[in-house]
Amino acid sequence: MVNGYEFIRRFESFCPTWLAEEGDPVGLQIGTLDKPLKKIMMTLDVRPDVVAEAIEQKVDLIVAKHPPIFRPVTSLATDNFQINMYADLLKHNISVYTAHTNMDIVEGGLNDYFCELLGIKSDDFLHQTHTIHYKKLAVMVPRESAEKVRQALFKIGVGEYSADYDHCSFSITGTGGFRPKSGAVPYIGHKNEETEVSEVKLEFILPETLVGQAEQAIKVNHPYEEPAYDIYTIDNMTDDYGLGRIGYLPQSMPLTSFIEKVKETFNLEGLRVVSDKTDKLISRVAICGGSGEKFYHDALKKKADVYITGDVYYHTAHDMIEEKLTVIDPGHYIEEVCKRQFIDLFNQWKLEEQWGDIEFIESSVNTNPFKFY
Repeated sequence: MVNGYEFIRRFESFCPTWLAEEGDPVGLQIGTLDKPLKKIMMTLDVRPDVVAEAIEQKVDLIVAKHPPIFRPVTSLATDNFQINMYADLLKHNISVYTAHTNMDIVEGGLNDYFCELLGIKSDDFLHQTHTIHYKKLAVMVPRESAEKVRQALFKIGVGEYSADYDHCSFSITGTGGFRPKSGAVPYIGHKNEETEVSEVKLEFILPETLVGQAEQAIKVNHPYEEPAYDIYTIDNMTDDYGLGRIGYLPQSMPLTSFIEKVKETFNLEGLRVVSDKTDKLISRVAICGGSGEKFYHDALKKKADVYITGDVYYHTAHDMIEEKLTVIDPGHYIEEVCKRQFIDLFNQWKLEEQWGDIEFIESSVNTNPFKFY
């Protein structure tokens, strides 16, 4: 049976918290991960009806796109429906973990899934949010321990080179020299005597986000009480990340046909369109789930024919028309497709990690506050 920490470690290896925008309250919000998990529910929102469903289904952990605690809680009075919901979760030992903007930004995340569903071949993000620098790690290890250290570092993602290569390293053999002082507990050699030993220098690349884990892996797996290693920045390697995606349709189509495609894809009764005219062909499409109107200038700069996003403000829509940008507003709730996307991922991880008897379910509650008549 998988432990909560084990599941979240796997989740964060795909969707790390450092990708979230500054101030975004992601991660564990309610309860504990220090427990076995038999059933996990995926949901867009954590609302009282969703919590009632989780209680009925005997769920151990809820994974949510939208954080239930978005602003500081100033009172724990359960007369308030929101606080009462938190109390119900705690009473039934149901934990809540959230991944918000990091789920939007990560490669293979929600915005990429939107593109997959709509047949958009993405070639760029819409708005850059992060630049991650790479480091070079060089660690000196006795020859007999080199492979153990190498594999421990590979296990946490050190040595990944682009999307096509991993387990990359370079090694060279040399001679290490040292003299243990009187307070040392040397693995090799004797106190107050100079010692030489055949060592392997292992070199790896890694993103700066993995430096802490790499140092810990070296300390745990290296035989020396004080391992020798160097970490320095590489100037010619960075990874850029961003919100939204932009790309091309397989072939141009009339805007009206594409609108129908959006409605069908997300099972919508209606949507809003902002455009100076609808009799146009479109091929380059930008999309940003949730409330992405503030990125419409990015869509313009990247030559989008149409921009799909939710919660467009009335006066901003006027500006979009003046700037000749066509915008489709299908609403915030299209993000609910994250439920089936991540349930598929969870089941894939279950097979890869051999987690055994754990069940993943989608919340069946429709949390869309809007209806069309």
